[in-house]
Amino acid sequence: MSTTAVAPLTIDEAETLITAARRAAEAAGATVSVTVLDAGGHLLAFRRDDRAVLISGETSTRKAYTALQLNTPTADLVDAVQPGAPFHTLPTALDRPLLFIAGGVPVRRDGRLIGAIGVGGGAPEQDHGFATAALETLA
Repeated sequence: MSTTAVAPLTIDEAETLITAARRAAEAAGATVSVTVLDAGGHLLAFRRDDRAVLISGETSTRKAYTALQLNTPTADLVDAVQPGAPFHTLPTALDRPLLFIAGGVPVRRDGRLIGAIGVGGGAPEQDHGFATAALETLA
């Protein structure tokens, strides 16, 4: 059985994602923090706007981590974490707390997971849009 190698997410690509997400946020009048993780969950790049609330940095990182660990946009998980839902107890089962509000999106290349981007600071729907817009720069 042969496998085809997929290039990992680079620091330059991570910086491109951050720049694109911040531009989308600025166009919407929002100030955000943006985190990009590699496929192993390691921080590749981070940027917090000076006007963004301090917690937005932790929020963007947790959103990226959640999207990476579950390999799905965090916007798709909101209903799954309500009391009695499938993921309700998941945050205590992992070594890091998860954050299930929109703004975390997996980054894929050739169908394979290579990282994740998380955006925090705007409204959840906005953050998801900023992260998704950023992904278009890698296409």
